[in-house]
Amino acid sequence: MTNSRQKGKRGELMAAKELERLFGCEARRSQQYCGEAGDADIITSIDGIHFEVKNVQRLNLHAALEQADSDKKYHDLPVLLYKKNRKKWVLACYLDDAGEICERIIRNSK
Repeated sequence: MTNSRQKGKRGELMAAKELERLFGCEARRSQQYCGEAGDADIITSIDGIHFEVKNVQRLNLHAALEQADSDKKYHDLPVLLYKKNRKKWVLACYLDDAGEICERIIRNSK
């Protein structure tokens, strides 16, 4: 496994733990093999949200959100979790989706 893949895996595992801590949901790394459409980086008990994780120093925010949007299942809403080295996690989404994302998180959290 290359260093970038290992870093991506570590980021996904850290993101899953943060989602569990913050929202009281179940979360795990999806362990994608082919990167097929509809496969989120993190599988959670929060229905209807597609979590895309980026653990990189430099990020093209719009490209990352577009990737999440194109990879998601039809009714899911794309959410980006981004972490830079030694920085806090950032959550990004389309503003039009923010209210519905909050409702889905509240509805599905413990």
